[in-house]
Amino acid sequence: MKSSGIGGQAVLEGIMMKNKDKYAVAVRKPDKEIELCVKEYKGLTSKCKIFGFPFIRGVFNFIDSLVLGMSTLMYSAQFFDDEEDKSTDKKIENNSENKEIEKKEAEKEDKSGTDKTESVIMTITMIFSMFLAVGLFIVLPSLISDFVKNKLDISTYAVVSLIEGFIRITLFVLYIVLISRMEDIQRTFMYHGAEHKCINCIENGLELNVENVLKSSRLHKRCGTSFLFLVMAISILFFILIPVQDPLKKVVVRLILIPVIAGVSYEVLKFAGRSDGIIVKIISAPGMALQRLTTKEPDAQMAEVAIKAVEAVFDWEEFLKEDNQ
Repeated sequence: MKSSGIGGQAVLEGIMMKNKDKYAVAVRKPDKEIELCVKEYKGLTSKCKIFGFPFIRGVFNFIDSLVLGMSTLMYSAQFFDDEEDKSTDKKIENNSENKEIEKKEAEKEDKSGTDKTESVIMTITMIFSMFLAVGLFIVLPSLISDFVKNKLDISTYAVVSLIEGFIRITLFVLYIVLISRMEDIQRTFMYHGAEHKCINCIENGLELNVENVLKSSRLHKRCGTSFLFLVMAISILFFILIPVQDPLKKVVVRLILIPVIAGVSYEVLKFAGRSDGIIVKIISAPGMALQRLTTKEPDAQMAEVAIKAVEAVFDWEEFLKEDNQ
């Protein structure tokens, strides 16, 4: 199986696909039409050569993924905000047509500040999300493991680190299980499955159509879920090798090591994406298993959206020709 190099993510009722510096967002609007937006995104690794070096690029690729992911998610959400506005507008229209005119004039005046407002909201959301992630998956497991260590009088640092790693992974799985119960998240996970199915369809040498997409696997080795699991698994090794007893210093050291661990995890994931060896399959197995929670089987309409996004940034026909040569 040849790697296509394309990747993406699910957004609200749609999918973003990225190939090199080009990305496309396809969204199934409330009127059932597919809206397609194609743009270029110059990531940090393309702006500075050093950022593209092995074991360094993983950190900056992750940052790029967060920024682009949040931006495309907000883009997809606007179609459903518009739909709510239309429903409100109809009620207003029944009362007075003048209010509709006033609303349009107000929208024109506010349009110049919309981009700035969205940028501020996106920045605040990202910062809050990072603090939440650090608290839930770094600080909390460290505090719980210290509590267990004192209660059970465990003196071996490696054992404490293993307990901490187990707690971290358990919290991560529980978090996924809890959010997967939300209706909107379930649909997002279905689009996530459609994204994977499209990539698997192409990389397994099949023509990109709805039938082939739906019969392809919804699990993929280069998935972000697998990356996050690798980060947590590899962190256990790093934390064992760098023992710190003081609780506060331990948290600080873990935070400092995050970029290093992310860089190593990215290289492992990248290698796994282009290899089918037995060792790679063993390494990828836990992350692939977790994807059964973060992906769901999509329907035909979701597959159509995914295909639109892929075809906007990737020449799959040329890819299949090269693969068959």
